[in-house]
Amino acid sequence: MSIPLLNYPIQEKLVTVADVSWEEFKGIEAQLKDNRNVRLSYLSGILEIMSPIGEKHEEVKRTLGYLLEAYMRELGIRFYGRGGFTLEEPGYASGTPDESYSINTKDEVPDIVIEVIVTSGTINRKELYKPKKVPEVWFWKSDQIKIFRLNASGEYEEVNRSGFFPNLDPDLLLQYIGHPDQYDAVAEFVQAINSAVALGC
Repeated sequence: MSIPLLNYPIQEKLVTVADVSWEEFKGIEAQLKDNRNVRLSYLSGILEIMSPIGEKHEEVKRTLGYLLEAYMRELGIRFYGRGGFTLEEPGYASGTPDESYSINTKDEVPDIVIEVIVTSGTINRKELYKPKKVPEVWFWKSDQIKIFRLNASGEYEEVNRSGFFPNLDPDLLLQYIGHPDQYDAVAEFVQAINSAVALGC
């Protein structure tokens, strides 16, 4: 079954400010703490301010989350949804993923963080999570999913599949993220998973 991928305009705006001290960043963050439509990222003196968070950004985020959670439930993989809480390395980096998960056990640092990129900035977002040694960083951008896994050298390298879900093809996720109906997407995805399991795939 061929399902068209989402095609929608960019709705988010992003402002980049250079030479911002950590103290200045924390002051700005405090002023905006009650504004849910603004997202801040900070890396080594560079501040990015994104506003607003678009509806389609949220749709992709939630659909991908629902699909992953359905996959883990169907295969009996224990997981803990961590949501979008801020991961910080004081004085250097602060980043808030769209979604995050701990696999098998709930540790202080999630195993997977997910970023939905509609508007690209200047910050290398992998660097935001390197200080905390997040094992995997997933990006959805332009109807593609890219997975980066932390290697033994402490660097992120792109991989074809998640180390936590070696049998899950990211292209299958993309197919259902692009489904016109979120509820049906998850239901049909579960059917596809069960069919693959029954066939021993």
